[in-house]
Amino acid sequence: MKKFRRLFNLPMVLTTGTLALLPSLAQAADKLDSGDTAWMLTSTLLVLLMTIPGLSLFYAGMVRSKNALSVMMQCFAITCMVTLIWVIYGYSMAFGDGGSMNSFVGGMGKAFMAGVGVDTLSGTIPETVFSMFQLTFAIITPALIVGAFAERMKFSAMLWFMGIWVTVVYFPVCHWVWGGGWLADKGVLDFAGGTVVHINAGVAALMAALVIGKRKGYPGTAMPPHNLMFTVVGAGLLWVGWFGFNAGSELAADGTAGMAMAVTQVATAAAALAWMFAEWIAHGKPTTLGIASGAVAGLVAITPASGFVGPMGAIAIGITAGVVCFLSATKLKRIIGYDDSLDAFGVHAVGGIIGALLTGIFVASSLGGVGLKEGITMAQQFGTQVLGVSATIVYDAIASFIILKVIDAVIGLRVTADEETEGLDLVLHDERAYDL
Repeated sequence: MKKFRRLFNLPMVLTTGTLALLPSLAQAADKLDSGDTAWMLTSTLLVLLMTIPGLSLFYAGMVRSKNALSVMMQCFAITCMVTLIWVIYGYSMAFGDGGSMNSFVGGMGKAFMAGVGVDTLSGTIPETVFSMFQLTFAIITPALIVGAFAERMKFSAMLWFMGIWVTVVYFPVCHWVWGGGWLADKGVLDFAGGTVVHINAGVAALMAALVIGKRKGYPGTAMPPHNLMFTVVGAGLLWVGWFGFNAGSELAADGTAGMAMAVTQVATAAAALAWMFAEWIAHGKPTTLGIASGAVAGLVAITPASGFVGPMGAIAIGITAGVVCFLSATKLKRIIGYDDSLDAFGVHAVGGIIGALLTGIFVASSLGGVGLKEGITMAQQFGTQVLGVSATIVYDAIASFIILKVIDAVIGLRVTADEETEGLDLVLHDERAYDL
């Protein structure tokens, strides 16, 4: 009878035991995952590597020798300034709860990193790691804008512009897409920053180029890159760092991160070759600067799509970005007549738009993507992507133009003609990149 009673009670014991485990199972989903955390720590370092030294070298090599240090100084100073702004109020504006304003911007509940401690989690990783990962995106976005006004903006004006711009433009747009704002509610797909980073930076770059005006002597005076070795090394660092940018945006070490890494490599290679061959056909010779620029265009275009598309979609996105960005940087700029010194608009805004729009197509499972949400057609998703792109362009263009005009009226944006001739390294920083 004892044995029988034990057998009779076994289902009850199993049921009771399972029920007792349910809270533990529920809590397990909220526990820190050491694998995810290790990957996100690594991704954070990779994305920081993209700005210093990656972007710094990439841009410094493309300017004239008398301005090389000024570009590196700008990237370095932006890194430091945005870091402090981020921990004081930027993280809260981007990812905090904005209450009645949450559709547009986060609140101040996390200002000065309030409530973010050693044991605070964001999913399966520490919130400190999540915050620092997102900080690296906030750093590189304004740094990209530097390429448009290189060789002619005052350092003080640059600091004011970047500080105000990240506050007025970057943090709200980041919140729209990733912080639970209105574009997220609309279903805009932006895995790693096509709208938030690249369109945002590229449009602001165009506004800066238009407001500050052309470099002295442009386009009649030849202004070739002074050190293509720097540029190629910088492009290589950007390529390597971009795996943290894209695969890291999954916020976990899983299959989606693996696919994001794979499509990033594929699209970059396709875009680099597409730019190279387009240049070869148009100008008779393939150049090192061309293939490096094509690689960056591919990295930009695959960014919004990286968690949603497959390898074949990545090839299509890469080839499209390589050809169109080449035409934008070489033909469109001359037709319209603006002086975007290092093609920040031609590569980042145009590449970001291409990637954001094509994400709405190649996300379809029939084209190798992860598939559209239930009840959503390709046409609907494409329309949503158009909305996200358009809203970012319009808001960014208007806000950037106003910020630039106000700064120009108050302290002036541009160095004098004589200072520009002498070079910003010596005029603004009393240093030279090279001993003459």
